[in-house]
Amino acid sequence: MAIDPSKFHLVNVADTCSVWNVLSSARLHAAAKEAQCEFCITRFVRYECLTKPRKREPTSAETELMRRLSQEQGRGGFAAHSCDIGDLQAIKILESRKRLGKGELSSIAFAMKIGHAVITDDMKARKLAEESGHSLTQTTPHLFSWLIFKGRLGDSDKGIVIEQHKEMNRPLAPHFETAYEKALQCRLNAAS
Repeated sequence: MAIDPSKFHLVNVADTCSVWNVLSSARLHAAAKEAQCEFCITRFVRYECLTKPRKREPTSAETELMRRLSQEQGRGGFAAHSCDIGDLQAIKILESRKRLGKGELSSIAFAMKIGHAVITDDMKARKLAEESGHSLTQTTPHLFSWLIFKGRLGDSDKGIVIEQHKEMNRPLAPHFETAYEKALQCRLNAAS
């Protein structure tokens, strides 16, 4: 899916991976908040992020991300919402359960229900959202490129965001590089 750095829907239902990816960089998250971006999650996602038993002890990065989410929720961010079975059935999600987790499924369903964007960095989840008729599907690299395009993040912030993201053992650094280039190209096209 090609991203348009000049456009980004401000209200987003985040799945588990995108919660971690947005919170992985304090600079990215702060710029998103300054730009009036809002993120909410489903109760399934909150469970996956904070409560679900893990097979192994969380790493220091995972513990830090959990702390950041709890802190942000204490400030009113990443509010958790219910998603009922009717919401899930509305997009034929139950038949697709083998391919996606409950967090991704509930995020897509809730985003469709409330008519806002789903932010997911999972390709299968993006594909399912689009196949279900939900065109408001975004990614964390898309958010990054839009913040660069809008001047909410400067060129000097690129390295900071990527380094902070890597420090939290998150996998999107190459995608941030590509998103940065797209933002610069889009800015150049807009100027001509």
